[in-house]
Amino acid sequence: MAETKMKAVRMHADWEPKPGFKLGAKDIDRKQTYLGSRVWRNPKLVIEDVPIPKPGPKEVLIEVRQCGICGSDVHMAQTEPDGYIFYPGLTGFPCTLGHELAGIVRDSGPGAKDKVTNKPFKGGEWVCTEEMLWCGSCQPCADGFPNHCERLDEIGFNVDGGFAKYLVVPDRTIWSLDPLRERYGEADVFRLGSMVEPTSVAYTGVIVRGGGIRPGDNVVICGSGPVGLAAIAILKRAGASKVILSEPEPARAAVAKKLGADDVINPLKEDLKERVLEITHGMAAKLYLEATGLPTVVYPQIEACIWEGRTLNATVVVVARADAKMPVTGEVLQVRRAQIVGTQGHSGDGTFPHVIQMMASGMDMRPMITKEVALAQVPEHIVSLRTDKKESKISCVNPGN
Repeated sequence: MAETKMKAVRMHADWEPKPGFKLGAKDIDRKQTYLGSRVWRNPKLVIEDVPIPKPGPKEVLIEVRQCGICGSDVHMAQTEPDGYIFYPGLTGFPCTLGHELAGIVRDSGPGAKDKVTNKPFKGGEWVCTEEMLWCGSCQPCADGFPNHCERLDEIGFNVDGGFAKYLVVPDRTIWSLDPLRERYGEADVFRLGSMVEPTSVAYTGVIVRGGGIRPGDNVVICGSGPVGLAAIAILKRAGASKVILSEPEPARAAVAKKLGADDVINPLKEDLKERVLEITHGMAAKLYLEATGLPTVVYPQIEACIWEGRTLNATVVVVARADAKMPVTGEVLQVRRAQIVGTQGHSGDGTFPHVIQMMASGMDMRPMITKEVALAQVPEHIVSLRTDKKESKISCVNPGN
């Protein structure tokens, strides 16, 4: 490869821990922390030249063809009034952002093998990758819970990500997009491939952690960011009778309708509980997804639906990250046999291949991408998404160009 440098969208920030912060077992002083909003201050997005990485043992070099902007990217660049970043999780700066990506294998290191053939990569394979780089040998990984790896790294958070022409990832996190090639053209394969990661977050939440639904159940989705939208498509395909969305933004509600939402409630103008009970003839829902990041506002409305609805055994799945306490009434959970579960990540349980196969069989997630941009436009759009709620997913096409 003649090239040695490439352009990348990078995040820089100052390491200024808040009073009382103590390094945890997994933190590295002045390099990374699992409590980003308590440590990193004055974030700065830049486009700069960086070396093209080389794959080591069991690693693969991917040429990125499509990479989506995630709400996490927005929150890493967004600050509270005191200058500390919004994002509360694992972060290590400077770092190339971007973790919702698909591309083409261009090189591989010793021992790297393709899951499709169980043989070394030949080069040219169309793939996507998990964002969570689980180690495979800590206690949670060994127990089958890679989303809770104790030595976790994350692409685009503390390991260089996909807003660049190339990135290196372990072979264990790569999944083939060949099933999509049977139904879609090249550009759409990479569009859909970049949507596998956020769709897998939704799948993990509503199917793996939430336990799924029976055909004919009702569901309520609060918030139509990418995860909420993906949950709509998954649950409608799983047989939900009524998929009810709570969302005030008309543009996002329109996308939700394309993906399978039956009814949309504007929570700023309508009472969620009253409308849910009206739509479901008093039954309410079996599954609720909290995907707004505003649990103190949204959960009491969900709780009212559970209390007054006739459906027992409801599950509330909390997927949005928020450093806030939910006002939970234990009596409601007890009397209505309801439960609240948390969900994180997208790895394990065959989630990525299941999502790819669902897309290959007709679950079309393309409507979620509402705008495509070049690499040079990524920083400005990360900033604009703080307030612009009209776009569902802004995606960078061919970042190397």
